[in-house]
Amino acid sequence: MGLRYLKGEFLSPTVRGPAHTGGVMGTPWTNWARTATASPHRVEHPASADEIADAVAAASHLRPRGSGHSFTGIAVAPGTALDLDRWTGVTEVTGTLVTVRAGTTLRQLNALLDTLGLALPNLGDIDAQTIAGATATGTHGTGAKLGGLATQITALQLVLANGEQVRCSATERPDLFAAARVGLGALGVISTITLRCVPAFVLHARETPGRLDAVLAEFDHLTSVEDHVEFHWFPHSDDVIVKRNNRVDEPAAPLSKLRRFYEYEVLENGAFGLVCRVAKTFPTTTRGLNRLCGKLISERVYRDDSHRVFVTPRRVRFVESEYAIPREELHGVLTELRKAVAKLDHGVIVPVEVRVAQGDDIWLSTANGRDSAYIAVHQYLGMPYRQYFDAFEKIATAVGGRPHWGKLHTRTAADLAPAYPRFADFRALRAELDPTGKFANDYLDRVLGKASATGVDPETSS
Repeated sequence: MGLRYLKGEFLSPTVRGPAHTGGVMGTPWTNWARTATASPHRVEHPASADEIADAVAAASHLRPRGSGHSFTGIAVAPGTALDLDRWTGVTEVTGTLVTVRAGTTLRQLNALLDTLGLALPNLGDIDAQTIAGATATGTHGTGAKLGGLATQITALQLVLANGEQVRCSATERPDLFAAARVGLGALGVISTITLRCVPAFVLHARETPGRLDAVLAEFDHLTSVEDHVEFHWFPHSDDVIVKRNNRVDEPAAPLSKLRRFYEYEVLENGAFGLVCRVAKTFPTTTRGLNRLCGKLISERVYRDDSHRVFVTPRRVRFVESEYAIPREELHGVLTELRKAVAKLDHGVIVPVEVRVAQGDDIWLSTANGRDSAYIAVHQYLGMPYRQYFDAFEKIATAVGGRPHWGKLHTRTAADLAPAYPRFADFRALRAELDPTGKFANDYLDRVLGKASATGVDPETSS
């Protein structure tokens, strides 16, 4: 391809924002899952890198807030909220290297890459997040030979707490690069991200019913021979949906528009949403409805462009907790989770999701230094979940599990520090770059410790 788009002007008309009009007084904000709220004093909508730098330099406390798809309070802004909805689009393409503005959502990015004949090699199943928010919290898809989204980053442009604009990569400020790819918004505001993409590809998608024990027995083999494997387990039964997505050199043969609408909108969102509302209204039906959903699984096979296979419409709201555990601990953790579910005072209506990822070297990546299995537990919004999530967290923590930074958990800096070999290094770099805690909020204070000029928090040191 070898093209460079001068002055950052490669922008789809559908994602170009209006001209910057300056900050406005803050209004109450709530995330997608309604688990976090904020009333920022001011909201900035910068439309250039310089305006981002000006906003950062002028604020005493500031948080970028992405699109609000984290379940934790990571995006809560106690002072100034930075919304990058006017800072979107692709600015440069050189071969398979694509530089994108931080406020671009994954949905927008996938569409832009499609026009370039490119694609991201792996994705999760939600595309509403901004690229900066998704990478900063460790978003991942599934694939034993593939890392999370942040492993595809080759360079970052950041604005530091003093307003300085810096670039980092494997050769430029490599420590900052190793930390900031999953930086939780604690080191600076990401302005642009350069991603190593791949030529656009088609996935052969096959979704089939299965039984949990049988799937676990062959899971290591499946993940070694299939490109992308995951399964969804209905926790009051042994029923699972197994999803296998493999790259093929064949043309797309997508589901018809009518069938896609029926499968995803009518069944997976409309009908399942109705089932969830019934369970919420009549809690004693929850276990039976969960088992019924598991029995209604049917096979689905098709081929389509990769991002259309990876991404699934999610209109039923839920809460979620997810842990990355060592791959070899998967069977044991699910065995213990089955026992815990049987003892719950309440039922669980939403399936458990299981995926895998290759280990990486990013300091706060949940897959740092080890191949990982990811287990995500969910509950329909408004239904009881605390007992369930606490039991799951206890099981996962016992085997060295690491919580997803954007999903619900109760861990603190004191007990997270031993889980990450470079945790102290991250904190020291944070203290150097943000000595006054400009980017801090209650969530970061809990998981990283309170910002300090020394990089040492009495709560995390012995």
